[in-house]
Amino acid sequence: MHSGSGNHGCEAIIRSTISIINERGVLISSNPNEDKHFGIGKFIEIRGVNLIKKHSLKYVLYRLKRAITRKRNHYYYRYQYDSLFKDRAKIAVSIGGDNYCGYKKEEKLGWLNKELNNRGTKTVLWGCSIEPDLMKNEFIVEDMNHYALITARESITYEALIEAGVNTNIKIYPDPAFILETAKLKLPLKFEEGRTIGMNVSPLIQRLEMVNNITYDNYKQLMKYIVENTENNVVLIPHVVQRNNNDLEMLTQLYNEFKDTGRIVLIGDHNCMELKGFISRCRMFVGARTHATIAAYSTCVPTLAVGYSIKAKGISKDIFGTYENYVLPVQSLQNEYDLIKSFQWLCDHENEIRTHLQNFMPSYIKKAWQAGDEVRNLMETDI
Repeated sequence: MHSGSGNHGCEAIIRSTISIINERGVLISSNPNEDKHFGIGKFIEIRGVNLIKKHSLKYVLYRLKRAITRKRNHYYYRYQYDSLFKDRAKIAVSIGGDNYCGYKKEEKLGWLNKELNNRGTKTVLWGCSIEPDLMKNEFIVEDMNHYALITARESITYEALIEAGVNTNIKIYPDPAFILETAKLKLPLKFEEGRTIGMNVSPLIQRLEMVNNITYDNYKQLMKYIVENTENNVVLIPHVVQRNNNDLEMLTQLYNEFKDTGRIVLIGDHNCMELKGFISRCRMFVGARTHATIAAYSTCVPTLAVGYSIKAKGISKDIFGTYENYVLPVQSLQNEYDLIKSFQWLCDHENEIRTHLQNFMPSYIKKAWQAGDEVRNLMETDI
């Protein structure tokens, strides 16, 4: 379920998973060109998925076969993931983190899981978050039971799996990207380490807002507040730069609103390790992308997550004991000053948050490494 490394959260998961499991393996990617561009091919074999162009002969044949067999999309899945079935893999790892968070991928995931099982492959749901309400669906519970191993990346998901009666091997480990290496490039002018507030925003959370344009208005007001009331500068950092899902679009718009102040820096596209290097040198961080906030947490930067799903709440709860004040759900934004209020709380508790992260993170990151033992144990047992 890898969408390509233009989503640097996906890139971070790939790089970290390869390190944790310590196996080269094969990556099935929806965008292999992005992966090659960011150097993923140095560590793992990349195979692309097959896509059927609308109105092509293959598309017409697919629609006919679907109508005749009434097997819905199964014929297409078999064609799409042909490269996955070229070899008989001993282990197949389903990555992506939040595929079971209401993105309507459940049918495809369930079919792939069962098909791999039928071919004698053990399947792993890796570093996942799952919306608890989905566990009321019998199809989802049955799908979960087909995995040989599930590693939940936060306790809310873990508890939902247990409560639903899933009877496979379920473990809880931090998101693999907590172990990602940090690459520190030279900082651009006006990015003063320890005196710059990092921000990330995404079009994804904007689609989930309850009040039109409220996300943009909140970020705009927060930037205005920082410029007018503090001595900090602001750095805008993208984390996904894919077509129809590009953080740089809104970040550039925000940059243009304030560039004449001389206090705003816009970072361009970089690989996930370099982006983590920029985030690590922020004084505080306000982030919408989960793996941008993971980069901040793991480098002990006090962070406010502008969340939209269970993953932000679960990760924050496991790090701080609560997600209250640490996560601001985008769906809760009602007026343009809500983000400022949450940021002020972060400022008031900045030092104690940083100290907590410095004490907490070493053992938490060590635990992320230990997830590899679970996969190695599966590999050592017979199919």
